Amino acid sequence: MTAVVQDKTVTEIERVVIRFAGDSGDGMQLTGDRFTQEAAVFGNDLSTLPNFPAEIRAPQGTMAGVSSFQLHFADHDILTPGDRPDVLVAMNPAALRANVGDLRPGATLIVDTHDFTARNLAKLGYAGNPLEDGSLSELAIHALDLSGMTVAAVAEFGLSRKDAVRAKNMFALGLVSWLYGRDVDGTVRYLDAKFSRKPDIRDANITALRAGWNFGETTESFAVSYTVKPAVVAAGRYRNITGNTALSYGLVAAGQLSGLPLFLGAYPITPASDILHELSKHKNFGVTTFQAEDEISGVGAALGASYGGHLGVTTTSGPGVALKAETIGLAVMLEIPLVVVDVQRGGPSTGLPTKTEQSDLLQAMYGRNGEAPIPVVAPQSPGDCFDAAVEACRIAVTYRTPVMLLSDGYLANGSEPWRLPDVAELPRIDPSFATAPESGEPFLPYARDAQTLARPWAPPGIAGLEHRIGGIEKQNLTGDISYDPDNHDLMVRTRQAKVDGIAATIPDLVVDDPSGSARLLVIGWGSTYGPIGAGVRRVRRRGQHVAQVHLRHVNPFPANLGQILARYDRVVCPEMNLGQLATLLRDRYLVDVRRLTTVRGMPFGAEQLETEFLTHLDALDQTDQETR
Repeated sequence: MTAVVQDKTVTEIERVVIRFAGDSGDGMQLTGDRFTQEAAVFGNDLSTLPNFPAEIRAPQGTMAGVSSFQLHFADHDILTPGDRPDVLVAMNPAALRANVGDLRPGATLIVDTHDFTARNLAKLGYAGNPLEDGSLSELAIHALDLSGMTVAAVAEFGLSRKDAVRAKNMFALGLVSWLYGRDVDGTVRYLDAKFSRKPDIRDANITALRAGWNFGETTESFAVSYTVKPAVVAAGRYRNITGNTALSYGLVAAGQLSGLPLFLGAYPITPASDILHELSKHKNFGVTTFQAEDEISGVGAALGASYGGHLGVTTTSGPGVALKAETIGLAVMLEIPLVVVDVQRGGPSTGLPTKTEQSDLLQAMYGRNGEAPIPVVAPQSPGDCFDAAVEACRIAVTYRTPVMLLSDGYLANGSEPWRLPDVAELPRIDPSFATAPESGEPFLPYARDAQTLARPWAPPGIAGLEHRIGGIEKQNLTGDISYDPDNHDLMVRTRQAKVDGIAATIPDLVVDDPSGSARLLVIGWGSTYGPIGAGVRRVRRRGQHVAQVHLRHVNPFPANLGQILARYDRVVCPEMNLGQLATLLRDRYLVDVRRLTTVRGMPFGAEQLETEFLTHLDALDQTDQETR
């Protein structure tokens, strides 16, 4: 549907993918976030993918310093931030070079030409100006001096050129907001609040924002603008939320649901640091945050808080999990609650600190000395981080065990609309602290609940509940130090049985198989949910049948998982690692799970998975023909 307004054609479209890219100092994350907020307020469904440079201060104008923010918004339910942008806003030659290869033919390229000098282009390996040599002829190019227009627009405020040009991201935001019919009033209010003590900076940014909008409205360069209608969603109150924020809220909620003070012991590490920052804002909910001097003291403080009757949490990424391993093992031996949040990133060692990966699964399962089983929970989307955090805390408190919560950089920094839960419907978590036995009876710290096999939670300082703690093996029931081999065998198997028994409280998996006749099953865990779902949708639109099932609980597995795997002729497992879940499934269920892997620091693309799934369907057809 199209309409003509003031000699401009407005075209209605279903969806669009926009990527803002520039130097790390160009404000691309803020630009993308503000556009996202306006799209969320308008009612679009959306998904985002911020992409940060790994170098803290890469040289200006280099590929290593390029920062980008990709946003996919639509008038219907979507699952990913999109594969290939429909629009690229490039603020310098490096941003163009780093991102132009991702564009599909016919995509719109808006580029700031100010820094397209021969010297800058040569540094990037360009023999000539790519905007003029015909190499980008398949794109709709809008080469604009955004920097120069911004400086001219804010000249009245008397800023230095350096400060004036910093507002070019707001000019670009205003232009793209006009191009896609987004309001800018929310961003004006944001700028007014953010720079309230710097009126010249505030007014310059607001002026640049409006100048960009007005440029789109008046220039002949853009004859067409677009509109994306709001998505149809279930009734409720929504907000746009990142995975780290949702996870933080889930931890706060778990503290309230259990009646326990929440203690976070953490050492800042990318991409988990925002959880520490967010939780530090919520002291009014009984939250205490402790920024430790290192990873080991962070987890030690959290475990000490749990011993004292608090809900102890520690947050980190893969390298930090390695350092915390000994204390997590101590928590297994002590059998007291502890939640370990691992926001995974590329490894090993420092690896790719600003890129995403799912490569810590086997570390979560086995990365401790001895037989030290712990439950593992993995959210599937930014909003689902809230529910996964509540679930991890429920398991930790109910079963008196450390729990690993595996998020990743894709979920942590990405965002989506999140429907606020009805607090009254959230399940309560009963800490069920131990009480002193009747007079004359000894307290047995390792006597167990008949159903959960959890031992009593007995914080210190309560008369009658005195008992030993420490890392040496405990005597069954009494908790005394024991080196008896039969007792050790009993305690090891009991701790394993306790974790295995959690499966009884996990809902059965429900397979997404609309036709009921699919022969191919795609199984995933964690953040692959969106890309897998999008790829499956594309295959089904071709008339093909494929089933999908997704794991939140990775240890223990849901009770009906083995039956599901056995029903399908072929099982494919996409993962952002070299096949860690596939290895676990093959070992546990003796099923020939096919690995589909990527370790490029970025999530799977829906088009990529569509191609892979079709290949597996073709292989099944070929096998049928050969057996006839």
